Amino acid sequence: QVQLVESGGGLVQAGGSLRLSCAASGRTLRSYSMGWLRQAPGKERELVAALSWSTTVSTYYSDSVKGRFGISRDNAKNTVYLEMKNLKPEDTAVYYCAISSSASPRATTAFGSWGQGTQVTVSS
Repeated sequence: QVQLVESGGGLVQAGGSLRLSCAASGRTLRSYSMGWLRQAPGKERELVAALSWSTTVSTYYSDSVKGRFGISRDNAKNTVYLEMKNLKPEDTAVYYCAISSSASPRATTAFGSWGQGTQVTVSS
């Protein structure tokens, strides 16, 4: 069973940057697609970025973060990252990483194991 632990969240001013990390144990991430999802208070969980296990599948970004966020993985460290730049108040949410067996996960339901989440708060 995989365990995912997110870190790197915090309070940042609008226009600032944060780098989230997701460290995995119990399973090798290279065989899975990885996603970063977020949930703001009163809103549904949203997929913001997904990185496939397949090199032929394009990386996915939601329209709301495209051009500002970047997902990457370090297989040697069994860790996935989310680089967030030019943060906006509407990016405030709890951010989760999750794994998927799908080569092209595009829905929150495509993801199985989840971390506990890390809070990101962007002040205006």
